[in-house]
Amino acid sequence: MTPGRDGTVLWRELLAETERRLEGAGVVHAAVDARRIVEQASGRRGADLAIALDEPARQRAVAHLDAMVERRLAGEPLQYVLGEWSFRTLDLMVDARVLIPRPETEVVTGLALAELDRVRAPEPARLARVADLGTGSGAIALSVAAERERVEVWATDIAADALMVASANLAGLGMRGRAVHLAEGPWFAALPDELRGALDVVVSNPPYVAATDELPAEVAEWEPARALVSGPTGREALDHLVVTAVEWLACPGALVVELAPDQAEGVEALARVQGYAEVSVEPDLTGRPRALVARLG
Repeated sequence: MTPGRDGTVLWRELLAETERRLEGAGVVHAAVDARRIVEQASGRRGADLAIALDEPARQRAVAHLDAMVERRLAGEPLQYVLGEWSFRTLDLMVDARVLIPRPETEVVTGLALAELDRVRAPEPARLARVADLGTGSGAIALSVAAERERVEVWATDIAADALMVASANLAGLGMRGRAVHLAEGPWFAALPDELRGALDVVVSNPPYVAATDELPAEVAEWEPARALVSGPTGREALDHLVVTAVEWLACPGALVVELAPDQAEGVEALARVQGYAEVSVEPDLTGRPRALVARLG
């Protein structure tokens, strides 16, 4: 953006120019993306940005804006460009080390919280134990800690760099963060053995994409493959969680896992074979099958 004669440029001009550049590059939601980028660069959001639009932008802020626009034009997801994204009640740091938090996973988190409340209903004051396996950014685990009291949450991931992101987000949780324990390792193997048979809820958004599945370029080229692709069938992680959770859940207890709609019938059938007392598949916000809920006891 070229400054005016006095060497300044207004945020209003920057917003319009950013939208034009994104729209010209074929970015689908150019107006929304432009506003989010300008909000990030200016440090002003919502009504505050509206007030600031006729104020001049500082040179450093303009440079930051230009850098973000270039990244977005290169195809990088908006969430990574901004370095943060909202998830339920939280604002999470996100980058290419972790999956972008999505509305489908917010639904899964809500189901896990409902199961926690159900299991604890006879003794509402007791400490509950929850494990979020494959935590990534920590979105599910931190939401449980933020939205419920008297919980002990274990958040595991096989990737050390993902746990670094979760740790950064945990630091922003304040006192509630004391309820969360981070552990590196694959699935249940990262948990201390004393939790075996003692978990009230196991929840996960595991990789459930098959190796041969085609993904949108913005996903395939930017998000971590290990958090997306489970293996040749896409069912490998889901099947492991369904089978193994029986050993780790208390009775009563519940397993809640995110899945792809076309996997729902098969995963539900597997859960019934494993001896869960109640099994259901719950929809996402669009009505598509999205989460398995399997209860013991």
